[in-house]
Amino acid sequence: MVEAVTSAVRTASGPDNDRVARPSAVTRWVTAATRRHRADLLAGLLFVALAGWLTHGLWPAPGTRMLALNPADQTLYEWFLALDARALRGDLGLVTDRLNAPDGVNLMANTSVLALGVLFAPVTLVFGAPVTFALLVAGNLAGTALAWYLLFTRTLRARRLAAGLGAALCGFGPGMVSQSNGHPHMTAQWLAPALVWLVVRLLRAADPAGRPDGPDRRRVTSSAVGLAATVTLGVFVGEEVLFLTALTLAVLAVGYGLADRDLARRALPGFAGGLLCAAGLALLLLAYPLRVQFAGPLGVADGIFPAAYFSADLTGWTRLSALTVLGSPDAVRLTSGPAEFTTFLGWPLLLVAAGCALWSRRRPLVRAAVAGALVTAALALGPEVVVGGVRTGVPGPYALLDGLPVVDGALPTRFALAVPPLVGTVLTLAVHRALREPGPARRLVPFAVGVALLTVFPTPLPTIDRPPLPEFVTGGHWRQCVRPGGVLVPVPTATPQQPGPMRWATAAGVEFGMPEGFFIGPYGPGGTATMGTWQRPTSALLADVARLGVAPTIGDRQRHQAALDVDAWGASCVALADDAPHAEPLRRTLEALLGPGTRVADAWTWRF
Repeated sequence: MVEAVTSAVRTASGPDNDRVARPSAVTRWVTAATRRHRADLLAGLLFVALAGWLTHGLWPAPGTRMLALNPADQTLYEWFLALDARALRGDLGLVTDRLNAPDGVNLMANTSVLALGVLFAPVTLVFGAPVTFALLVAGNLAGTALAWYLLFTRTLRARRLAAGLGAALCGFGPGMVSQSNGHPHMTAQWLAPALVWLVVRLLRAADPAGRPDGPDRRRVTSSAVGLAATVTLGVFVGEEVLFLTALTLAVLAVGYGLADRDLARRALPGFAGGLLCAAGLALLLLAYPLRVQFAGPLGVADGIFPAAYFSADLTGWTRLSALTVLGSPDAVRLTSGPAEFTTFLGWPLLLVAAGCALWSRRRPLVRAAVAGALVTAALALGPEVVVGGVRTGVPGPYALLDGLPVVDGALPTRFALAVPPLVGTVLTLAVHRALREPGPARRLVPFAVGVALLTVFPTPLPTIDRPPLPEFVTGGHWRQCVRPGGVLVPVPTATPQQPGPMRWATAAGVEFGMPEGFFIGPYGPGGTATMGTWQRPTSALLADVARLGVAPTIGDRQRHQAALDVDAWGASCVALADDAPHAEPLRRTLEALLGPGTRVADAWTWRF
């Protein structure tokens, strides 16, 4: 039977039947595309699985868990997400009065992740801000890795194994994992590969080589429009990442141009024109938001954090992060906190990356990537080089930029976040080359890269139980004493050091305002940026009682001041929950200041 069928096929395989006997070009393309998509899907699933494992401490109930290493920033961002979700109810602006009442807060001057908050608003409204925050922590890690993977496979045409290894470092490197401790605006780096792709697309379209009619103006224009749209989105996600990406791309462009001068001469006119077009369009789109940020109500034009403090220790580059399997907790002393392990690549990865760069040095992109990595790594050292925790007195390259507008809003140590993607690019190109060549390099290079990456393999983010909220909040009893859109004063009030009371507003969908709180505002000398605002006398007095547990003697002066402060806040209600620190001395103090309170659920309240 088999012989008969084979004979029949051979008989039918004449010129007129080739389409039946052999797969067509379309069939071969579909088959290849299916294989590519399966490989891409597998890579995406692996990235999602790794991100899920790293953040599993927040699940299955994010409302009962918190990040152990930075709960304060998590509290802040959950409040932002709850506020942003109000956009679906038609309540969204660039300045809000729901915090720091009655002055308010400039959302553009804060890292309020407006775009992410609006995008995930349905999730926040249905499941709550803690769920959205947990999804963002994991999603940013997996999304960044996948975005770099697609860039490496589509733009660089790299083998999938090579792209996967490089993308893993980009998405799950020490800096990304440490920034996941409460900084979703810094880990939303999936925008960076999109910007790189658009710049590369613009460059290729601007190159007239092989085109009788010159540059592809249509693609130049569409790339410029895409760049403007992505930059605009980036402003509402995280301006610091956008700035670092733009700076790195500028260094790469110069480095690549020097490495391939013929391309630079051919493409420069069209490339520069496209960039100018993108910049002009982006400025049109962002003119009003940026005006609000720098010159609007409660806007700030300077950075808030001292560059000298938030600088990378030179020794940190050779050490391993405390959040990696081989890292040591002692590494914390070389950084400003557990969210800033932005260097910490370790000797193994640095040596393998250097070897790969040397082996692939003929490629212009490798030389440009090395130049970019060296520049950003040097800027991360800050205005003064620090070695092993000791200030050397040697000025760092960042000293040339220190104090410049916009630049001083980026912490020096975060310039190091540009290094892993550049190192990942070099590793991807080296592994891709090794897989195409016969000989020992075919196995040696991927093995060396894999082992080096294992040395920085991350550990799950530490988490803790979330302090429970009072029934007064979760049961909606606050509505009995706060008029719609009114101001609720929790006792003690929220501060940058103790932002816990902001969780009340988050749980209530930010339906009421609060005085003071955790935010960036112009309350420093001459309107410079500060974290939070000054406490009014009554809130400072109550904070002392909460800290010391001693009720002070209250006289007419304190009662008069309390009345002034309540009026200044525009308060509808002052509330003291039973779980407040030293609740009983606080209750006696409040009664001496404001008169008898009213019991509502598990809180004492005073209405106005």
